Amino acid sequence: MRVVVLCSSPYSETGCAMAARLAQAGRTPVGALTLPAWDRQTLLRKLGQWGLRDCYRFARSKVGPAPANRQQLRNPYLQKMLAHESGAFRNLFQVARHYGFPVTTSPDQNSHGAIDQLKRWSPYIAIFTGGNIVREAALKQCSLGILNSHLALLPDIRGMSSPEWSVLQGVPLGITIHFMDSGIDTGPILLRREFPRPPGCDSFSDLRNRMIAAAIDWMAETVAALEAGTIAPTPQASKRTNGRRDDSQYFVMHDRLKALAKRHLTKIESTTLKNAADHAGVRNG
Repeated sequence: MRVVVLCSSPYSETGCAMAARLAQAGRTPVGALTLPAWDRQTLLRKLGQWGLRDCYRFARSKVGPAPANRQQLRNPYLQKMLAHESGAFRNLFQVARHYGFPVTTSPDQNSHGAIDQLKRWSPYIAIFTGGNIVREAALKQCSLGILNSHLALLPDIRGMSSPEWSVLQGVPLGITIHFMDSGIDTGPILLRREFPRPPGCDSFSDLRNRMIAAAIDWMAETVAALEAGTIAPTPQASKRTNGRRDDSQYFVMHDRLKALAKRHLTKIESTTLKNAADHAGVRNG
């Protein structure tokens, strides 16, 4: 199975972990296509998500002196995938050198240069871990298509801030592996699985990190199933609101709604712990 990984940055922990996880499963990518390290749109997005201080700490952990201890990842749940020597892979180039695949940097994953590189690699599938909105020309360069992992159950929750919107809308947390198409999170589904929130996970940053790690494992599982021919894409069912087809998507959640979603998350945590305690009491009684 010829696989390409699409990354938003050579320092993307998610992109690095995806490439490493595939290689560890015996499916080393034939190449990785990444945006530059200092892509303006990626930087602005991360500043909005993390804030200036966390962005500085992240950059320093990737390009400064290697930390003496192993806790150098923003997402600690990727440690197993990125473990290397006395620490962890710090960028995609290190992953590529270790597992033996090429990396190409392009300012736009839809550019003529990027398309030409995809043609040379001739992949069966590409795995999207971040970057530009993928256009039709890029989508056509993979025999089977481009896969994406979405941190929510489709078609219920499409778009941004998906774990937060799932909690706020009362939709079970979950992950969907699907083929990308010209829409936003509208492509055929390969895997759709609920993600029970682990006890003690009471922040969305921790929840998202856990879901990202699970999504990488489930993506590797999906690639293996595609290669074995034991899985097939299923078109998304139409989401309906008030009897009408609803193709709407969610956008980045406002801070006030985030605070409300956080209260919902905390409430779910309290209910989960109470149910667990009640269950233990019944068993021990």
